[in-house]
Amino acid sequence: MEHAHCEVNMPKIKMKTKKSAAKRYSFTGTGKVKYKKMNLRHILTKKSSKRKRNLRHSGILSPANVPAIKKQMLPYG
Repeated sequence: MEHAHCEVNMPKIKMKTKKSAAKRYSFTGTGKVKYKKMNLRHILTKKSSKRKRNLRHSGILSPANVPAIKKQMLPYG
């Protein structure tokens, strides 16, 4: 009888967040997905100042890819 009582109070199983995705993506207030642009880590001398300046700003993920990120990788994000 005690075991049945414990099962009723057990919490529901939670989905795990993909930590690699959590470190790469974040959400805006309106639900868009933000990410840091690539190509700004090394070999910067051959890249123009304009190109490097534009790479500093975060990018917005395409709306077609947002559901996969939200549902599969960041379920509580």
